[in-house]
Amino acid sequence: MADRGVKRVCLAYSGGLDTSVILRWLIEEYGCEVVAYCADVGQEEELDGLPEKAQATGAQDCVIKDLREEFARDFVYPAVQGSAVYEGVYLLGTALARPLIAKHHVEVARATGCDAVAHGATGKGNDQVRFELTFRALAPELTIIAPWRDWDLRSRTDCMAYANKYEIPIEATLAKPYSIDRNLMHVSYEGGVLEDPWRAPDEDMFQTTVSPEAAPDEAEELVIGFEAGVPVSVDGKSLSPADLLHHLNQRAGRHGVGRVDMVENRFVGLKSRGVYETPGGTVLHAAHRALESITLDREVMHERDRFAPRFAELIYNGFWYSPEMDMMRAAIDSSQRNVTGDVRLKLYKGSVVILGRRSPVSLYSENLVTFEEDQGAYDQNDATGFIRLQGLRLSGRGEA
Repeated sequence: MADRGVKRVCLAYSGGLDTSVILRWLIEEYGCEVVAYCADVGQEEELDGLPEKAQATGAQDCVIKDLREEFARDFVYPAVQGSAVYEGVYLLGTALARPLIAKHHVEVARATGCDAVAHGATGKGNDQVRFELTFRALAPELTIIAPWRDWDLRSRTDCMAYANKYEIPIEATLAKPYSIDRNLMHVSYEGGVLEDPWRAPDEDMFQTTVSPEAAPDEAEELVIGFEAGVPVSVDGKSLSPADLLHHLNQRAGRHGVGRVDMVENRFVGLKSRGVYETPGGTVLHAAHRALESITLDREVMHERDRFAPRFAELIYNGFWYSPEMDMMRAAIDSSQRNVTGDVRLKLYKGSVVILGRRSPVSLYSENLVTFEEDQGAYDQNDATGFIRLQGLRLSGRGEA
């Protein structure tokens, strides 16, 4: 055991096989003290007994932080406001949680006198980037330890053997058909049997949605209220961000809403097949878009839509705490000032159907668009000159 100059490490800890082994490995390899840190972002895992488990593995302390409200309010909602959808379909549940988890990781490390932070992300995935970019942005003085890039353990079998060697208290088997990450926004599945992009996922894999075929035969309606682009109520009842998202997850999940199966481009350059359940988030994105249709100026909407893919890419790649993100979020916030009102939706067999939208600051004018008598509000003869001017550059092209 060499002296690597690290005295105390704050480890992102879940109590599972990987992080339990990492905890002990840090002690053995670095000769340091370890503080375990667990973030509750709505994964709905049993957290009781986690401090005792960490201490039984050698941790000096275990800090658990409830981040559910902050996650929904400060990360999920801004993504909805900015129409952040990666590669056309992914609503970024995991990517949104990582910078929040890392932010509090830094805070716990500093509060407990740590000079290093450690995580359990592998060297092939996006999470290592998301965690470490946040560490570098918020606490560049901390040493970063990424065991999966450093140690000689190469598989789950190796980790099981290590756990047995050091009598680490774990409950795990070698059978692991896929990797699961769950939070208040979504559940993601990847790896294992899902690595074959031709193979359909097993129906019993899904945790928060029923299959559309098994969903109720009767549709369900609901009304979502927004203020400045932020969801604030369901069916007239005000709810906190975490409660609202949880409520929509349950209602939309019963109707099979929010499943996505895609092959995505990871930031590190690999293509990866991922399957996602995002019931509440899917409803929020649809409702928000519908409300924008009557409250956003056309050019503002088009400008926001032009950089929405870039916004999603920054989130996916881990640049939440970056100058370009600050600039983009300021523009998004500005665009949302008048996105206030209600949207009525229908949930049915995996679909979200918009039934109506209304706003006290609507830009929609029934008097202007009507096919009936418009009382002189719009002179149709004006269109003649408008079209002639638009066609000037086209009329001189000759035959195509």
